[in-house]
Amino acid sequence: MKNWKDIEASFLIDPETKAEFEALRPHYEVVSQIIKARCELGLTQEALAERTGIQRCNISRLESGTYNPSLDFLSRIARGLGMEVHVEFRVPTGV
Repeated sequence: MKNWKDIEASFLIDPETKAEFEALRPHYEVVSQIIKARCELGLTQEALAERTGIQRCNISRLESGTYNPSLDFLSRIARGLGMEVHVEFRVPTGV
């Protein structure tokens, strides 16, 4: 059985796939942080929805990667998790 790193490496051999993966990386990093924080707090999506006033279906869409959230939406999620949002611009590695 292959682990995720091996599978990811095999996909990233193709330059087009690698470019698309890198373009989506920030979105998936944010989603991963939200899911991790929610799980560490022992919260269900429903409980987070109650804390934030955001419908559970919208939290589900965010976590599945099918929703492109606004900064306001992310701030509400962060507050519901007892966190803050910090936006940072970086020079890409290798540039």
